Amino acid sequence: MTSPFTDADKQYVLHPFTPLTPHQENGPFVITRGEGIYVWDDEGRQYIEGMSGLWCTSLGFSEPRLVEAARQQLETLPFSHMFTHRATEPAIELSEQLVKLAPAGIARAFLVNSGSEAVDTALKMAWYYWNSQGQPKKKKFISRRRAYHGVTIAAGSVTALPYVQDGFDLPAIAAVHCETPHYYRYAKDGESEAQFVARLAEELEAQILAEGADSIAAFIAEPVMGAGGAMTPPAGYFEAIQAVLQKHDILFIADEVICGFGRTGNMFGSQTYNITPDLMTCAKQLSSAYLPIGAVLVSEKLYKGFVSMSDKLGMFGTGNTYGGHPVAAAVAVETLKIYQERDTIAHVRRVSEPFLQRLHALGEHPLIGNTRGVGLIAGIEIVKDKASKAQYPVADKMAARVMAAARAEGLIVRAVPGDSIAICPPLIISEEEIHSLFDRLTRALDKVHSTL
Repeated sequence: MTSPFTDADKQYVLHPFTPLTPHQENGPFVITRGEGIYVWDDEGRQYIEGMSGLWCTSLGFSEPRLVEAARQQLETLPFSHMFTHRATEPAIELSEQLVKLAPAGIARAFLVNSGSEAVDTALKMAWYYWNSQGQPKKKKFISRRRAYHGVTIAAGSVTALPYVQDGFDLPAIAAVHCETPHYYRYAKDGESEAQFVARLAEELEAQILAEGADSIAAFIAEPVMGAGGAMTPPAGYFEAIQAVLQKHDILFIADEVICGFGRTGNMFGSQTYNITPDLMTCAKQLSSAYLPIGAVLVSEKLYKGFVSMSDKLGMFGTGNTYGGHPVAAAVAVETLKIYQERDTIAHVRRVSEPFLQRLHALGEHPLIGNTRGVGLIAGIEIVKDKASKAQYPVADKMAARVMAAARAEGLIVRAVPGDSIAICPPLIISEEEIHSLFDRLTRALDKVHSTL
């Protein structure tokens, strides 16, 4: 049965991150409703949403308190902006809660609409800060290969994935890319995890010296690398990297768009991995994705620089019409209340035990060479030969085949670079539902393997 919307979609809709010619042949995958961790398509088929939409729908697809928060705010004040001293109560309350929940040193919250916008703004803020300090040459950014930080011009420049940059003339700003901290794939023969971390820190310092520390504004990193392959860092990685950055007076931007609000078993991934950021970006689970909203969290050190520059120039001259939108802010405030009242982080820690047990058990599957995860985010890496770690030819599109087989089993997961599958279920998932998720994924892997 074909949805009445299929033809209209193919005629009128331009889809992001979609091969356009195959889309005209195959049409859209239309989702019509959701409840808990499940969604249904236009043919009535049920799926476990094993990616929380796009790493974001933390409270599932039917949380009535968020609907009610939006309704009440729409009736009270559907819009007001944050320019020229104006404010709304939800935006103030949300900013206060974000600062109180953030790692030590964070002092202010700047509200935006999305993760890409948050990253763009953080990069601008880094420039603004260094200008306030009389160091206008500090303009370059360092990110890791396979990093994903968004798709706008600046955010897409520090993203280091070809499919984001190719054809768009990116990077458009000065961006330097260092090694991906994925021990399984990028460690040298015989290199221990500690030696791998030490080498990456040494290589980063060499890059900084080659570029000139006085030209580098900031290093940006996701605590767990999401769209680039769902990769967790090796032990001690961020401690080693931060030591190098502090030595050379380079800011640290923690991109918490995916990791923030409980995903890693702490409120922020920075707390899981001992990161002390100068700037933090967040979005996605901030409102459980019920409405678009994001934020840049700013340290006291940077805020003082902003004040001095604002005094010099007459204002802090950046912002956007919908930043701090009162309805989105009200939903975000209610989301944070739910996390705290239901002790969502304790739940994540509890169910992460069976989640990670089932995840690592997949390492025995003949298709899987590596499993990695923390909290309720994970990746599995497909290989042709376990001993050599050799992968299938790119043309075989093995991760995409597993993703399609999983959908046939009633599970939505995502194929990501490195022939990997990402798993990122809603934080409300139960232990029973975790076993159902991995049962379906195992059947999908078995079916793909049987065709080889």
